[in-house]
This record gives sequence, C-alpha cells and structure tokens, in this order.
Amino acid sequence: MIDRIRIRPRGQGLFEITDQVAETVAHARIGDGLCTLFVQHTSASLVIQENADPSARRDLERWLTRLVPEDDALFTHTLEGPDDMPAHVKAALTATSLSIPVADGRLALGTWQGIYLWEHRHAPGPRTVVVHVAGD
Repeated sequence: MIDRIRIRPRGQGLFEITDQVAETVAHARIGDGLCTLFVQHTSASLVIQENADPSARRDLERWLTRLVPEDDALFTHTLEGPDDMPAHVKAALTATSLSIPVADGRLALGTWQGIYLWEHRHAPGPRTVVVHVAGD
C-alpha cells in the first residue's frame, strides 16, 4: 500500500508525523512487515527522534544550524535565498528515507521515539512524504 502525507511546515524545525504514519499503517491491515517513508524534497529530511522532551529537538535543531550556517562564503547556489544551500546540505547529512518495522499491525517504535519531518527552509512550501507499507 502506498499513501502520501502532506505537511505544511511553519518554517524551520522538526514536525512530528508519527500519528499520520501510524494511521496509514493501520489502514494497510498487515500483521508484520515494513513501513518505508520517503520525503520528495531536497531541502527537508526525515528523522526518528525523542518525542517526550521538546528540548532534545531544539538542541538538535540548534546544533545542525551551527554545523551548517547560512552565511557560509563557500556556497554559490544562492539564487533561492540564503537558507537554500544550507537546507540542501542539512538534508544530505540527515536522511530522505526511513524504514520502520511493523509488528502486530503497529509501528515498532521505541517508547520515546517519534517520526519527524525536518524542515530546513525558513519559508517552505508544502511537503510530501510517500509512505509504503508492505507485509502479511
């Protein structure tokens, strides 16, 4: 089964999509299998991260911003704004796809794990995540 989740991020940051993915898995009506996610953009990514304490996400966001600053003089791809090339680098350093086991019809995530779209642009457009669920 293939489905698409559409997200409208409000700017840079981590946006949890765990519930939408879990809903897609439930609709697939499988017992055991695999859920694969793929973000169809080059300036956003996907991560599994702690979903209990927001400070963990803020720290991660700040760390990556420090690692890939927007004012790097080495960047020549600047026509789409100062956040575009850093967004591409951030997406390259993280992940554009994830694979999560499905056990007994549910995502086999740990207690504190959530699935996030990581938006790397300040003023992004809508984002699409393709969800593929397969199993028996």
